[in-house]
Amino acid sequence: MTRNPTVAGTFYESDFNKLNKQIEDCFYSKNGPGDLPVKRGTKKIQAVIVPHAGYPFSGPCAAWAYKEIAEAKLPDLFVVIGPNHHGNVSCVSLEEWKTPFGIVKVDRNFAESLIKNSGIKVNEENHSIEHSVEVQLPFLQYATRDIMTEVRILPILLSNDIDYKKFVKDFKKTLKDAKKEVVFIISSDFTHYGSNYRYVPFSTDVEKRLKELDKGAIDIIKRLDGEAFAEYLNKTGITVCGYMPILFLTEVLNKENTSASLLLYYTSGSLTGDFRNSVSYASILLK
Repeated sequence: MTRNPTVAGTFYESDFNKLNKQIEDCFYSKNGPGDLPVKRGTKKIQAVIVPHAGYPFSGPCAAWAYKEIAEAKLPDLFVVIGPNHHGNVSCVSLEEWKTPFGIVKVDRNFAESLIKNSGIKVNEENHSIEHSVEVQLPFLQYATRDIMTEVRILPILLSNDIDYKKFVKDFKKTLKDAKKEVVFIISSDFTHYGSNYRYVPFSTDVEKRLKELDKGAIDIIKRLDGEAFAEYLNKTGITVCGYMPILFLTEVLNKENTSASLLLYYTSGSLTGDFRNSVSYASILLK
């Protein structure tokens, strides 16, 4: 079975050539890296945190993360983890994923082992309407276009229904048994500010205070301090939609062997000049 795109034509272009140009424009954008990825190298990365809004908004920010992926060693598996905006359900997908660039194949053997070890369910219905994984795939295909047929993914949605620390243990066991190298693509936007998002913790100096609020979260994430991140979420109420995938990442990576850097941060308000409602975007590299 094939999972057909849900947000092609809205979040990103649905035509092959237009999509290719749209992604290249993201790289060349004033908020993008400034140039296209160069030749693939041998450096290894462990994970990226990357936004999942429409490409005209978050695409240039995402391009920074995918430039790192494009220039790094190809892993055996990309584990693409996003939040479920449509329900409190954590699940995996076993279907092949279609985009205007073609098919992305799922590593079914790894997925089935993870299902057996962890008890996480397959739920294609939830994946079929959720955009947080889908939005990453055209960028991933572009970044791996030289070896696209070799790319394998594992699409996961994580929500409040899962014990993420137990899931991390089960995932690590599956990974150890499979003896695979993986790169995690953690799909998340940061603060959703304004009445549209029912989050208005302040109404003056909004741009400055949004940056401070997001910086507090990003600094904690860079330390891979999941407990502190959970405390920050509770204390501030900060609306980071991918907080569960991020909590997973803070546990699954080895803190001693990981260095993190913020590649780019900006807000949709800085693009539109309107901070009545604004979403924050960050690309973070962990290697």
